[in-house]
Amino acid sequence: MNIDTMPACPFPYHGPPELQRSIVAALKQVVDPELALSVVDLGLIYGVEIDSHKACVTMTMTSVACPVTDLIAEDVEDELEHVLPAGTWVEVVLVWEPAWTPERMSDSARRFME
Repeated sequence: MNIDTMPACPFPYHGPPELQRSIVAALKQVVDPELALSVVDLGLIYGVEIDSHKACVTMTMTSVACPVTDLIAEDVEDELEHVLPAGTWVEVVLVWEPAWTPERMSDSARRFME
């Protein structure tokens, strides 16, 4: 698929174009167990940067007090390790600014929450 015809990525992505679809698909497999929605649909992924040796995922949680933060971060790492080239190190960077708001959710996530 030509990069010009690829669907828009739901978060900023900087990396090999041929990996973008599999990265998005892998991150959609990571579900917040409290809300039963993917981290992508919740808008928790703020960006992904990939170079030849490392994948860095910048993300947040719906709350600083989220009790499943470590579980979600581990799931992100696990899912990405399945689609990245062997030996690529995955780093999850949690940020709290800008703060997450429900406006970051996808339309399907909003419908689900209604």
